[in-house]
Amino acid sequence: MSEANQKSPLLKVNDIHVYYGAIHAIKGISLEVYDNEIVTLIGANGAGKSTTLNTIVGLLRPRQGTVELNGMNINGISASKMVSRGLSLCPEGRRIFQQMTVRENLEMGAYSRPAAEIAESLEEMFQRFPRLKEREKQIGGTLSGGEQQMLTMARALMSRPRLLMLDEPSMGLAPILVEQIFEIIKELHESGVTILLVEQNAQMALQVADRAYVMETGLITMQGRASELLHNDAVQKAYLGS
Repeated sequence: MSEANQKSPLLKVNDIHVYYGAIHAIKGISLEVYDNEIVTLIGANGAGKSTTLNTIVGLLRPRQGTVELNGMNINGISASKMVSRGLSLCPEGRRIFQQMTVRENLEMGAYSRPAAEIAESLEEMFQRFPRLKEREKQIGGTLSGGEQQMLTMARALMSRPRLLMLDEPSMGLAPILVEQIFEIIKELHESGVTILLVEQNAQMALQVADRAYVMETGLITMQGRASELLHNDAVQKAYLGS
């Protein structure tokens, strides 16, 4: 759904500045995500993409600026409470609970929801990710990289988020698995999940997204329709290898 059809954004980041000690990591960026969109944030390593997601979800605090979810300022709210507000982060690096089974990992993703609803969500995840159903009782740390990424995404979805944030979901995966992950992202979008995607594979990200922001050294330097940025000369030279 385009922003023109929305009265107000689901997520609004307004002029945030984030520091690591004396290092000014995020230098006043603003972005918006509307219901039923995929918005992608692309850029080189160290551009500030993950820092932006971590600030939105409450793991970092902006020194200046605001983050709004559903029109409410969520600055200062702890990351653990963000889940109940409808915000879920699928972190970089497939941080599953290595010693827990697939099922136990998924149940951990639903800690904020009533117990009566968890069984229904588990069944939904097993239908969406059949591989996880096959591995239901397997220890998470013994899964392949692709299976662990699926588990991380499914665990984030167990909370029924209004907004799912994905941080580098294709990192370290073989090309065929990257294609599978992006097919899952498209399916999630089609089922009504709103997604903010941070991804180094700019080609794939721009192909699935509605809109995109380009980050460089803590600043947003370009933004627009993803289909337009995909064919932008500067973006192609910097991120698409052409």
